[in-house]
Amino acid sequence: MALQKMQRIYIYALKKDKEQILGLLQRRGVIEIRSMLKEDKVFRRADVSQNVESSEKTVATVTHALEILNSYVKENKSITSLLQVKKEISEQVYESFGEKYESVTGIAKRIISLSKEIAEEKAELVRLQTQAEILKPWVNLDIPINFKGTKYTAAFIGTLPRARTLEEIYAELAQYMPLDVEIISATKEQTCIFVLCLNTYKDKVFEKLRSMDFALPSVSNDRSPAEQLRELERQIEKVNERVNSLLEEIRAYDKDRNDLYFLLDYENILIEKYEAIGKLLQSKNVFIITGFIPEKDAKQLENELTARFNLVVEITEPKKKDDIPVLYKNNGFSEPLEETVNSFSPPGKGEVDPTMVMSLFYYMLFGLMFSDAGYGFILALGCAAVLLKYGKILERSMKNTFKMYLYCGIATVFWGVVFGSYFGDLFDVVATTFFGVEDVPVIPPLWINPVEKPMLMLTFCMAVGIIHLLTGLAMKGYQMARQKDYKGIIYDVVFWYVLLISCIILLLSMDMIKDIFGINVYISDMAVKIASILAIVSAVGIILTNGRESKNPFKRFLKGLYALYGISGYLSDVLSYSRLLALGLATGVIGSVINKMAAMTAKGFLGPVLFTIIVIIGHALNIGINALGAYVHTNRLQYVEFFGKFYEGGGKLFKPFGMHTKYFKIKDAN
Repeated sequence: MALQKMQRIYIYALKKDKEQILGLLQRRGVIEIRSMLKEDKVFRRADVSQNVESSEKTVATVTHALEILNSYVKENKSITSLLQVKKEISEQVYESFGEKYESVTGIAKRIISLSKEIAEEKAELVRLQTQAEILKPWVNLDIPINFKGTKYTAAFIGTLPRARTLEEIYAELAQYMPLDVEIISATKEQTCIFVLCLNTYKDKVFEKLRSMDFALPSVSNDRSPAEQLRELERQIEKVNERVNSLLEEIRAYDKDRNDLYFLLDYENILIEKYEAIGKLLQSKNVFIITGFIPEKDAKQLENELTARFNLVVEITEPKKKDDIPVLYKNNGFSEPLEETVNSFSPPGKGEVDPTMVMSLFYYMLFGLMFSDAGYGFILALGCAAVLLKYGKILERSMKNTFKMYLYCGIATVFWGVVFGSYFGDLFDVVATTFFGVEDVPVIPPLWINPVEKPMLMLTFCMAVGIIHLLTGLAMKGYQMARQKDYKGIIYDVVFWYVLLISCIILLLSMDMIKDIFGINVYISDMAVKIASILAIVSAVGIILTNGRESKNPFKRFLKGLYALYGISGYLSDVLSYSRLLALGLATGVIGSVINKMAAMTAKGFLGPVLFTIIVIIGHALNIGINALGAYVHTNRLQYVEFFGKFYEGGGKLFKPFGMHTKYFKIKDAN
């Protein structure tokens, strides 16, 4: 339940050593640089906004370039990339990257430029193809579409809606004979026609055609449609060649993908460095670094700095007003759940780290909800295999995720054995279906089968919930003890402990409660009387003390009554633990249904094959669905029921100045 002890650090150094000192601090990654001192006439902070903006612009450019490259060339991802394993490079490689900086930046810009050219060429291709499609119905016309006629004749070239026959068109234009009508092409949607008439009837023929919804073509040229189409096809071919050439060039940059990823990390390291520089106080010859450092790292860093540079290091205890960053200190069992705590909020000022105590319940609650030994074995085995093979190279967060699910899987195996669930009742179904065994279960539960005794299981789940809630209340008392608020321990913890335990004893003494839950607990009359008295005394104590911050007696009394009403919240919290029964039953029942469905197909030559397929697919889906449900509801029980009793959060995580990269890990030469 402890956090790393933090100390203030002040480093006073010569400006000529600034780059080397910052480089060393960034590689060590143990100081969170903060602006703790004010500017004056001598010491000022540098404006690094342009540097940061420039690097952020490069990051945006490279990110865009990689998105484009990935859209044209699918990246081959190995198992290590899926596990977010960073490639390790030496410090020398990192420092020498400056020589290729311009060329790699140029590659990113060229990829973006190529993408733009490809888009423009494809737009031109669409335009040419559209023109070609418009010309295709006119390909049999051996004169230009814009032909208007001769000295004595007028020509009309255009389209009529729907399919028309020559007879229909001649019938419409019969009064203007002599004239010539030719159908160039016809579809259900339109008929392309050529009409030639005497100039005498030019206007009347045109008016008649317009009444027939005649429309002029959307293209016009001095050459015949066939010639135009051939020219368009040549242009389309050339555009396709240019597009293919551009695509080949953009795909050729696949070999530079790692350089582009490295450039992203390189710029992000620079951004972090510029932001740190912006927090430093600097004069003409001196600069000052201020911030926080874990106590365990302070002496070692001080010795290293003073041995290599001419500077002064001052390490002091934090001040009361300081917003001290949070750095966890947990063992290997609890450490995987630090991110779970962070998802709610890091510990606030004066609060204890709940990770250790939470972990004792977290794995147990997950196992109770998943509750199948077979499922837990698969989960634990998969995580153990990944950790054994890749544990040394996995990033801390990813490694902790696998460790968390490993412990959850082990807890699931335990509860699966206790409840006798092995892929539901798969062993029993296999034994009865294929071997004619009648004496089931093949492997009896170590304790009970929740499906057969749901009320006993519900009682157990509520008992677990009560212990969980009381532990949360105890954590509140522990925090108050650290703050030396001894009156608060009595008023806000002891009174509630006495009231809740007394109420539990009184409830367990009632025959109705015993009948509902199917339990037989003997409680003597003396114990009931003592519990009744203690319940009344503690209730009065809560009413009189929970509004103690108010000077007005009436307000204090009302606040006390409202605080006592909070006992209904404890009741609803205890009922929330019924989800342990619900999800546990869901896992087992769904598994059993899958087994029954598989058993229905087990007869015949292909029966065993169909049985195996249904079992594998069905249980795989059940594992996925119920593992997710167990994870979500375990978190809910921690965040709402457990944390609600003592924990507020609101702290800020320790964010040291370092080389925080995404794709590469820089190995320190020292």
